[in-house]
Amino acid sequence: MNIRQAKEQIKNAMRAYFLKDEYGNYRLSTPRQRPVFLLGAPGIGKTAIMEQIAQDLDVGFVSYSMTHHTRQSALGLPFIEKRVYDGVEYDVSEYTMSEIIAAVYDSMEATGRREGILFLDEINCVSETLTPAMLQFLQYKVFGRHRVPDGWIVVTAGNPPEYNRTAHDFDIATWDRLKRIDVEPDYNAWRDFAVQSGVHPAVITYLDIERDHFYRVETTVDGTSFVTARGWDDLSAMMKLYEEQDIPVDELLIEQYVQNGEIAKRFSVYYDLFTKYRADYQIDRILDGNADETVVERARAAGFDERVSLMGLITDALSTLLKEVVLEDRAAAYTFNVLTEIRDEAQANETTADVLPLIRAKAAEIQRKIEVERNAGLLSDERYVSYERTLALLDQAMRAETTGGAGVALSAVKEMFDQVLDALDVHIAQATSALDNAFKFVEDAFGDGQEMLLLVTDLSVNRYGMAFINDHGCERYFTHNQNLLFYERGTDLVDRINQVSVEEDEDER
Repeated sequence: MNIRQAKEQIKNAMRAYFLKDEYGNYRLSTPRQRPVFLLGAPGIGKTAIMEQIAQDLDVGFVSYSMTHHTRQSALGLPFIEKRVYDGVEYDVSEYTMSEIIAAVYDSMEATGRREGILFLDEINCVSETLTPAMLQFLQYKVFGRHRVPDGWIVVTAGNPPEYNRTAHDFDIATWDRLKRIDVEPDYNAWRDFAVQSGVHPAVITYLDIERDHFYRVETTVDGTSFVTARGWDDLSAMMKLYEEQDIPVDELLIEQYVQNGEIAKRFSVYYDLFTKYRADYQIDRILDGNADETVVERARAAGFDERVSLMGLITDALSTLLKEVVLEDRAAAYTFNVLTEIRDEAQANETTADVLPLIRAKAAEIQRKIEVERNAGLLSDERYVSYERTLALLDQAMRAETTGGAGVALSAVKEMFDQVLDALDVHIAQATSALDNAFKFVEDAFGDGQEMLLLVTDLSVNRYGMAFINDHGCERYFTHNQNLLFYERGTDLVDRINQVSVEEDEDER
């Protein structure tokens, strides 16, 4: 299965494992909660999806790479304890708590989450001295004398032996106690993630054209060359930072992440062409509704590669804008809840004339949340924006007190929040207009062709795009979605665009 299917399978298993009966006991007893084993090629996103699942389910998350562990760190250090048996005192070997199990308890104490996911990566690459203990752990969830706390689900991952010479297989008795999920590289599944997470449009559109360059591992006379999903994702992040600083994105940078000489060179050439399209088409003007007719005519006459690049630029700019608005909208909802708590406490204490102490306490509480959730790998983009926007408003209120010197009235804080809502309304109106203008441009240039299908599909797989449309509407989206009958994502969009081009060429002949 692909990584998207694996994520759903694991999330469903986690939901089942966390179910409790009317007495608060887990419906599936801890011994029967099989550890999940993700087996797949390196760099396809196994660790990333586990972090996403923990954030989606709002549970704790502890991650370890087992290649870094020795028998002592996994099992604990030995010490001598006195024991009396039948009136005779003996020296008995005991072990301190495993570093891994201790990390679970530390996470529980820091985050307050009693349930979570313990993720152990590269589980089948442990040292020979640790292998017996690891097999025992997979079967009984015990390191030495210490058990994984109830409510914590074990998920493991590893690479097949063909990708890692230190990997070894398990016996049937061990496999029979695991929930095994084999994961294969799949561009369509990764593309949905890439659109949603804002991977650089040059990467997405290049791979739309050269799909066999998405994942490749080859052994040549010069050694092993490879390209992975993780490599493209990391390259994308670096490209964005380089562009912000006006640092050239060249082949020397690309080949540090795309470790296949031919593919690195071809992507470098494509990126240069992509940046030319970005300058020529001026996407901001398209989203503002001010695109020149010459731009529409050029798009209409463009070749296959140029059309794919243009649509990538439009959907990327649109997705970025819609994500910003959705996060701001949800941040405003979080801020409202925080201010409601401050109001209720102030009214109960009859201190509405000065809520400064309550504001300071709430700001400190949110700052602690940021630090704890970041350290625990639970700080999603949405939470981070909500926390930071709320802190910004509370800081504005505290600075107002410093200026006036007479405390901060609840009414003054409300006025500040009203200004936040006014700015949000403006931002929502701008995004609504940009969404409509993007559809209008694609209508004018391509009609209901494959480019429109690409726009509708990318908005549909983007949770922020759909969140915005569901909350604020978009008549053109629903019209084109119905007209196109919304093809399944598994269909190869680029092949269909190619097919249209071929048919048009044959008609001209």
